[in-house]
Amino acid sequence: MNADARVMEFMPKLLERSESDGLVDRIERHFAERGFGLFAAELRESGRLIGFVGLAAPEFTAAFTPCVEIGWRVAQEYWGRGLATEGAREVLRFAFEEVGLDEVVSFTVPANVRSRRVMERLGMVHGTDFDHPKLPAGHALRRHVLYRLDAAMWRGGEKARD
Repeated sequence: MNADARVMEFMPKLLERSESDGLVDRIERHFAERGFGLFAAELRESGRLIGFVGLAAPEFTAAFTPCVEIGWRVAQEYWGRGLATEGAREVLRFAFEEVGLDEVVSFTVPANVRSRRVMERLGMVHGTDFDHPKLPAGHALRRHVLYRLDAAMWRGGEKARD
């Protein structure tokens, strides 16, 4: 999945196997240090791994950091089935009810319409756009859109869905 050009279209680069393994190591370290992280996403009916969805603390400085980000990555063959949204809703429940976070953010490049739609379906609100500090000036993916959701907004949205 991390080497699939469609899945990684809005990421700085495709990952080699060793880089993908390193990502898993960082995810496991994040869980150990913070008690939350990116969860493996599996299909209920088969247990097949289809990607990940979860929480991470970005490792860069911006106007909105420190913060906790919700993110997802799903193999292309599973797109369009609402799986990222379904998983992200459960992660938000976990973030606000179990971890006790006050706010969760998400961000991507403006052209990543699929992820932006997930953010909007989750009730997240488009905030201030920013230049990603880990990408150099002039990089095609440097500009990002920021979405936010606080615990009160989430509780209100949960009541509306009940």
